[in-house]
Amino acid sequence: MTTKSTTERIKNIQRFLNLEADGIVGSDTLTAIENRLFDNRGDLSSKGSNRVYSLTISRRGMQQLIQHEIVSESYYSRFLKKPVWPGGGSGVTIGIGYDLGYNRVSQIRKDWHGKIADADLEKLTKVSGMKGDDAKKALRGVKSVSISFAGATQVFSESTLPRYAASAHKAYPGIELLFPDVQAVLLSLVYNRGTSMSGSRRKEMAAIKPLVEQQDYPAIAQQIRNMKRLWEGKGLAGLLKRRDEEADLVLNADTEYKEADLIRV
Repeated sequence: MTTKSTTERIKNIQRFLNLEADGIVGSDTLTAIENRLFDNRGDLSSKGSNRVYSLTISRRGMQQLIQHEIVSESYYSRFLKKPVWPGGGSGVTIGIGYDLGYNRVSQIRKDWHGKIADADLEKLTKVSGMKGDDAKKALRGVKSVSISFAGATQVFSESTLPRYAASAHKAYPGIELLFPDVQAVLLSLVYNRGTSMSGSRRKEMAAIKPLVEQQDYPAIAQQIRNMKRLWEGKGLAGLLKRRDEEADLVLNADTEYKEADLIRV
C-alpha cells in the first residue's frame, strides 16, 4: 500500500517533470521519467531542443527572493540602478543581486554584453573578484555605470537564475523532489550565500545537505534560522528577516500547488 509520504514524493517528481501531480505512477509518468533518464545520459531525442530544468520553484518563493534583492522596480530605479556595495564580504553588486566579486571576468562579459555600453562593461570587469573592503574602495571607480531595470531583469532570468538553480541542484542532491517552496528557498540561500560548505561560517549550509535527502523540512528550517548567528548585532536586519521568512516558507510548504504557481528554471 502506498504511504502518504511516498505519494507526496511521487507528486513532487511529477511536478518536476511538468505533469499533473496526482501521485499515481501511470504511463505518462513512466514515459516522462524514461525520457529524463535518456536526456541525462546525453542521448538526443527527436525533439532535441527540449530544455532540461534544474528546479521547479514556487512563484511566491521567487517573489520573496526578488523582494529581498531589490524590493521593487521603483526602489531599484532610485537606489540600485548604479553599482552598490552591500557590506560585509560582498563584492560590488549590480542589477538584481549580481555580485561582481563572485563572478569571473569572462562570465561578466557573457552575461552583460549588449545590456550596457561596452565601455561601462569594461569598467565593471575591473572589480571582478574584489570583496569586502577592497570592493568598497573600488566602488568609486564604477559609480558612473547605470543599468536599466529591463537589462537587470533580463540577465537575472536568462543567465543568473538558471546558473544558480544548477548550482543549488548540485549542492543539494534531491532538491528537485522537495516542495516547490523549499526549492525556491534553497535557491535563494545559494543565490545569497553561494555553495561553499567548509568552515565554521558554513556549518549550517553543510548541515542542510543530508536533511534535503531526508526531506526533513522542520530541520531544514531550523538550520536556516540558525544562520542568523552570523549577522546578529551587526546592523544587518535585512539578512535576519530574510532567513526568518525563508524558514517560515519551508515550514508552510506542504500545500497544493497549481501549475500557475510554479516556475521551472
